[in-house]
Amino acid sequence: MTAHRVDASLDTATDVFDAARPPVLRVDPGDSVTVRTLSAAGYTERQPEPGTDVPTLLPSRRGHCLVGPIAVTGARPGQVLAVHLDDLVPDEWGYTGSGGVDTPVNRALGLVEPASRGPLLWEVDAAAGTARNQLGLSVRTAPFLGVVGVAPEPTGEHSTIPPRPVGGGNIDCRELVAGSTLFLPVTVPDALLWVGDGHAAQGDGEVSGTAIECGMTTTMTLAVIDDAPVASIHATTPAGRIAFGFDADLNAATTTALDAMVDWIAGLFGIGRAEALAMASVAVSMRVTQVANRTWGVHALLPHDAITAAR
Repeated sequence: MTAHRVDASLDTATDVFDAARPPVLRVDPGDSVTVRTLSAAGYTERQPEPGTDVPTLLPSRRGHCLVGPIAVTGARPGQVLAVHLDDLVPDEWGYTGSGGVDTPVNRALGLVEPASRGPLLWEVDAAAGTARNQLGLSVRTAPFLGVVGVAPEPTGEHSTIPPRPVGGGNIDCRELVAGSTLFLPVTVPDALLWVGDGHAAQGDGEVSGTAIECGMTTTMTLAVIDDAPVASIHATTPAGRIAFGFDADLNAATTTALDAMVDWIAGLFGIGRAEALAMASVAVSMRVTQVANRTWGVHALLPHDAITAAR
């Protein structure tokens, strides 16, 4: 195993997925990579007060400021890229935007007008596992990356904002903390992985459209596997096994996540799909991953100890 490092710079950062972009790093399966990413906006300085404009690394703001692509030598379509998140360390500051933008959620809550904005600035103490904002309110941190994804197609530029059934990307799942492994079906030769959008803390839903957005130093180990328990994007996390669904229709996203989890349970315990659905009904939690990215995200969570088999 070889250890690599790559930092956000004008040479390594981008705000779109594009399989034609030359890799910023090439690794072998089994290698580890430490990646230093900026916040989703790509801020290079902390905001001195809420709402203040500060410089960004990229002049364009088409999407998230990501580092990539990282090529994994030999990975090919039909295989699965396993991204094991060894360590995630947030920067010392972050921000959360709220209101002032015309979105379905803000319209429903009456928070579209610019005067309704309620941004928060945070001081993050990674060692203590806490973040405190200018209102004097604190939360516990649980760092993760909002965006971990591969090129959705071999050609063209693709937005980083919606999560995709093919490629993943802006998944925004708060369970993908250190110790997790995210499994992404490979879509193009050498996989081509992008990461970024660090979150120091977030609730299920990411209801304001942002979490505690921050820079992040992530160490991950990349592997390539031929067989996976389910064909779609899925994960193993400290909390349990997770299957995902993404769709503009919440019902469709929910069904997709549940369908994958039913297959997973059936395979784990050697039972039929009807029995697996019944087991899911008593052991699986369906959660809204995020509501903010043009596409609903839903994840089905099966805790590791939720189902046991008789010996």
